[in-house]
Amino acid sequence: MLNKGFSEEELFTFFAQKKREDLDHKYILSSMCTLPHPVAVQAHCIFMETNLGDPGLFPGTASLEKLLVRRLGTLFHLPDAGGYATGGGTESNIQALRLFRVLRNELEYPNVIVPESAHFSFKKACDILDLEMRPVPLDPDFRMDADRAAEQVDDNTIALVGIAGTTEYGMVDPIEKLSKIAVAHDLFLHVDAAFGGMVIPFLDRPFPFDFALPGVNTIAVDPHKMGMSTIPAGCLLTREPDMLHALNIDTPYLTVKQEFTLSGTRPGAPVAGALAILDYLGVEGFKATIAGCMKNTARLIAGLETFGIKRAATPNVNVATFVCDKVPDKWRVSWTRQGHLRIVLMPHVHRDRIEAFIQEMGELDA
Repeated sequence: MLNKGFSEEELFTFFAQKKREDLDHKYILSSMCTLPHPVAVQAHCIFMETNLGDPGLFPGTASLEKLLVRRLGTLFHLPDAGGYATGGGTESNIQALRLFRVLRNELEYPNVIVPESAHFSFKKACDILDLEMRPVPLDPDFRMDADRAAEQVDDNTIALVGIAGTTEYGMVDPIEKLSKIAVAHDLFLHVDAAFGGMVIPFLDRPFPFDFALPGVNTIAVDPHKMGMSTIPAGCLLTREPDMLHALNIDTPYLTVKQEFTLSGTRPGAPVAGALAILDYLGVEGFKATIAGCMKNTARLIAGLETFGIKRAATPNVNVATFVCDKVPDKWRVSWTRQGHLRIVLMPHVHRDRIEAFIQEMGELDA
């Protein structure tokens, strides 16, 4: 730490320099986050100093969190869902498994069944909670094989996990089949819809994945992804309104005397941002945004296939993968564990960017 601080001009000159070192979003094709909507940014700034970890000091902000949970619960066919705002999918997934672990604490060696496509946060969760993680192979379309999942169930199984919008291939697991397995075996079912939760409900033909299915107990969704909110904005929703109270611990010196959250201090600003964009765009606005992203996904697939670059999968949401091993240097893409080129068609990936990328891919071997 400096003995004498920088001047404001020196400080922000330094910050501006560092910001210029960040990558330009117009070349970022690999991220599941996007530029936040200006309305979300404006709302975020109003609530910068708020802390939901001590909600009695910020009752207005705490009421926004309840509204956010209600908005998302309604979107997922359960207006009275329980839940709270998390820092994102990782926290939501850890908390869901923590909840199941506590509710089935009579088992000495519990296990959870997850697809091989599960986000790496489930490995973290199982390590922390001392759970055996049982990965299930995917079918030829990169979805969880529900029959193989059923075969993994035994007396120590506490939960199934399904993904609605997989990170690598943009697929929706057979959640309806998983729901039936969960009900038949009295298991919890967690749906990781961190990405797809703000996509699937706005598709012309939504895939079944939410509380409309009787076996679904918890859902993770990230408004800071396709919800276009500020980072970090996640949410964990529960079928039973008071389900999370099983995780309560005493917090004697706060304005609330018990809390079930994982983080102590929790920012209220991204919660306001997430609610703002939901209420600003509404269903019609989100449908238009998602339709544009899906149209761009189809255009990218068609464009690259004209150059002989084949798709690796036909995605359910706006993630495109290809059998390809190189791209022009300036574009920031990613690669799946199977070695496929992966591109996420977020709202900041505009049509002109797609056309430029297609053209440059076609010129690679010209």
